[in-house]
Amino acid sequence: MAAEDLEWERSKISNQDTNMLKRLGLMKKEDAIRFPSEESYPKPPMEYRVSFVDHLIRGLSTPIHDFLRGLLFVYGIQLHQLTPNSILHISIFITLCECFLGIPPNWALWKRIFCLRRNGSHNVTYNIGGVVICVRTDVDYFDVKFPDSVQGWRKKWLYIHEESANSVEHNIVPFDGSAKIQRRRSWDAEASEEEKKATEALMSRIRAFKTLEAKSFLVFKSLPISLGLECSLFRLAKIPFGHILPMIKDLLRIGAQFVGYREYANRAEEKLAEANERADALSRKLEQSEAARKKADLAASKAKTEADEAKAKAAGVEELQKSLRMLQLL
Repeated sequence: MAAEDLEWERSKISNQDTNMLKRLGLMKKEDAIRFPSEESYPKPPMEYRVSFVDHLIRGLSTPIHDFLRGLLFVYGIQLHQLTPNSILHISIFITLCECFLGIPPNWALWKRIFCLRRNGSHNVTYNIGGVVICVRTDVDYFDVKFPDSVQGWRKKWLYIHEESANSVEHNIVPFDGSAKIQRRRSWDAEASEEEKKATEALMSRIRAFKTLEAKSFLVFKSLPISLGLECSLFRLAKIPFGHILPMIKDLLRIGAQFVGYREYANRAEEKLAEANERADALSRKLEQSEAARKKADLAASKAKTEADEAKAKAAGVEELQKSLRMLQLL
C-alpha cells in the first residue's frame, strides 16, 4: 500500500458532528451525504466524492459551485487534498464576489489574491489536506485569522453526492486516495498586467470594504437566486458617513454557506414560485371581484333605467286617468 493510503483510517464522526450537519441543513436530502460503515479506506459509491465534516461546516455542499469545480480542474487536485481553511477561503471569496461586489467569481481577481502551497514539513508531506490556499503576501486583503490547524479533521471523512457535469473541466475527478499531489505552474499563476488593470476597480472596492467607516452598505434584494441571476442579487446603496460596517464578520458568517449554496437557491425559487402563484390567485380574485362589481353596477344602472321608465309610464297612466275623469264630468 502506498504511503498516501496509510493516512486513511476508519472515519470517526460523532453524534455532535451529525447534529451540526443537520442544523446546517446539509442532510435534508436523503442522498446528499453518506456515512462510511466499517471501511478504513474510502470507497465512495458511484457519483459520490470524499469530503470531511470540517469541509461541510466551512461552506462546502452539493451541488458544488462551478467556481470550485474549475479550481480543482486548473490546479489538478482533488477535493480531499484541500484543507478546511482552504475551503473557507474559497467560500469567502465566492461570497465576496457574488454578494458584495455583485459579480460572478472572477478568475483574474482570484489570481491577484491567492496562490497555492504544499502542506507539510521536511519530515511529513500530507496527501489528505496536502494543499493550502493562501493569500499572497503583497496583497491588501482582509486580515482573517484562521486557526493554524483544525484538530482531527482528517478522521471525519464521509461521502457527498455529486452528479456528473457535461464538460470535463466541470467534473470532479473520481476519488483516488493514492494519487500523489503534483505541483503545477498554475499554483503560482499571477494575474497579467492586463488582468490587473481590469480588476483594479474591484481591488479598490475590497480595500474600501476593509475600512470601518465605509460609505457603502450592502442591501440584499429579494430576487430569485439562480445561476442566471447571480450578478443581480445585490446592490450598493449610500448610508450616512460614519456607519460601522463589520465586513469581516459578515463575510465569515455568510461565506460559510455559499460554496454550495444552490440547494438553498432552489428552495428560494420554489418559495418564490409559490408566492407568485398566490399573487396570481389573488389577482384573479381581484379581477373576478372587479368584474362582479362592474356587473352589479350595470345591473343597478339597468334597474334604475327600468324603474325610471316604469315611473314615467305610471305618470302617463295617471295623467290619462285624470283626462278620462274630466271627460266623464262633461
